[in-house]
Amino acid sequence: MKDYIRRRVLDIGSHILASGDTVRQAALLFAVSKSTVHKDMIERLPMIDGQFAARVRKVLEKNKAERHIRGGEATKKKYESRRQV
Repeated sequence: MKDYIRRRVLDIGSHILASGDTVRQAALLFAVSKSTVHKDMIERLPMIDGQFAARVRKVLEKNKAERHIRGGEATKKKYESRRQV
């Protein structure tokens, strides 16, 4: 694995662990695609540090479990703003 990829994987993993960000938020912050973040966290990080990868995966699984709630809140907000106009 190239050094710049290894650094990016560790940086993104550290950020997700510290902030609890979603894959989409991390991708935006690090200027890479969601697919890249996902591949980095699911495939590459376990090859670098398995224990660290397990902790990051817990955050990602929590975000995935809450995804439907965030979507519902966004829809609710959208229709509330339309009602006020």
